[in-house]
Amino acid sequence: MQRIGGVLPYYIEVEPGKSGMTALAGLSPYLDLMQVAKIRESVERHIHLLENGQGWTAAQLVTHAVLVNLAGGDCVDDLERLSADAGFGEVVRRVECAGMTRQQRREMERRFRRGGQRSIASPSAMRRFLEEFHDEEQERLRAKAPGKAFIPRPNEHLRGLYQVNWDLVAFAQRRRPQRTATLDIDAVVIETCKEEALFCYEKTKAYQPLNIYWAEHGLVVHSEFRDGNVPAGYQIQRVLDELLAHLPAGVEEVSVRSDTAAYEIALLHYLHSGGNGRVTDGEQAKPIWFALGVPITKEFKEAADKPSVEWKVMQCKGREGGSGKGGREYAEVGYVSNELARSKKAPEFRFIAIREPLEQPSLPGMEGQQSFPFATAVFGGKTYKLHAVVTNRPWEWDGERVIHWYHERCGKSEEAHAVMQDDLAGGQLPSKRFGASAAWWAMMILSLNLNQVMKKLALGGKWAEKRMKAMRFAAINTPGRVLCHARQLYLRVSEECADVLRRMREGVAALAMTPG
Repeated sequence: MQRIGGVLPYYIEVEPGKSGMTALAGLSPYLDLMQVAKIRESVERHIHLLENGQGWTAAQLVTHAVLVNLAGGDCVDDLERLSADAGFGEVVRRVECAGMTRQQRREMERRFRRGGQRSIASPSAMRRFLEEFHDEEQERLRAKAPGKAFIPRPNEHLRGLYQVNWDLVAFAQRRRPQRTATLDIDAVVIETCKEEALFCYEKTKAYQPLNIYWAEHGLVVHSEFRDGNVPAGYQIQRVLDELLAHLPAGVEEVSVRSDTAAYEIALLHYLHSGGNGRVTDGEQAKPIWFALGVPITKEFKEAADKPSVEWKVMQCKGREGGSGKGGREYAEVGYVSNELARSKKAPEFRFIAIREPLEQPSLPGMEGQQSFPFATAVFGGKTYKLHAVVTNRPWEWDGERVIHWYHERCGKSEEAHAVMQDDLAGGQLPSKRFGASAAWWAMMILSLNLNQVMKKLALGGKWAEKRMKAMRFAAINTPGRVLCHARQLYLRVSEECADVLRRMREGVAALAMTPG
């Protein structure tokens, strides 16, 4: 047996042969959850690839992509690291045939010419799979529009991946119905060194996916992969319309929150009129409540500085009231933009301004030269940080309540962006081909949502708010030994770790028994 020495008085010995050891015992309950959520059936129903009877199936490859994300992989090449875990590979091999008839299991075995030596797909097999999501015709159209905002139309396979995620969202809604869907819209910048990538507003090459986050469930219900030069507010109405058409049953009220990127008069009218009529009150579409950031223009500053504007102290936690240190104030502003003024049938939207005093608006000798990364305005000779919100919420909601509700979007929805890039494999895109990277991104979103369902629905309690790295430390990276005895598969772990895995599996089993 090989012995490896070092500086300190201990040795490392290489275990001979296949010992059945695994460092990912806690990843196995996620396979239970994928079975209960019927991810395999959803993939088979919506993605018609690799149906020639040889090699990996589309369902297997999507599963492997999800597993490498949850295990902590950063890129496609990390599939090799996952494959090196022989013990977990044996678990994957067994559970992939769960629920199949004998004939189906034999057909699965015949798909592999080499006798199924691998349990996890190779990086090359995954890359070939991702290439199928790329559309060369759309790529030619993309190349013909240099410098212009262009969103390639997803092919049928990429649309199928979106549908798999919508099926998972519908599963979560059936198990824990929410009558309200608060949708937070925001874009995330994914910097890259790929030559085919385009420059974003930060002057770096990047992609800029548009994400829609369902606050009540904590799920990313839709994410459209985009080039870096596509503005965050570009075609938001189309994306929202597509999402509303796939919103699961049971939702009785929809609301939307976003920053200034979504401030577009046509979108305001679209939301106030009920969107595509997904949620109705009898035969009439219910308004979609919204709170959107407003660009601070010269005209808005003048409207906010009128003597008739009544500023009120915000009673928010952690800040002092009044116009003193750290104090914030708000006011309803009678502002009508040029676009709204042109429409005679325009509804009366509420514009709410928020101002916060700047203690040191400029340095001595630098008056008028210092710039800020936010809008400022001078009221009564004093300089304030100024921003604003537009809403169609009824007057039963006072301005401060609207502001607090609007600011809630800056919590979990933006935290999800960090999880996508740092905790999961969204920060390293696998290909120069747009469609292949879009498919990898979509499978990362599926992984994120699967983990959210595990935390919130299966585990609950203190687990619901844990970050991905905490889930790996406490559950996923659990050492164990895989044993086969009497045609049964056993995963042997320590007593301390068994409690967590038992709770995960019992939670998933409870979801399977919950009527939906």
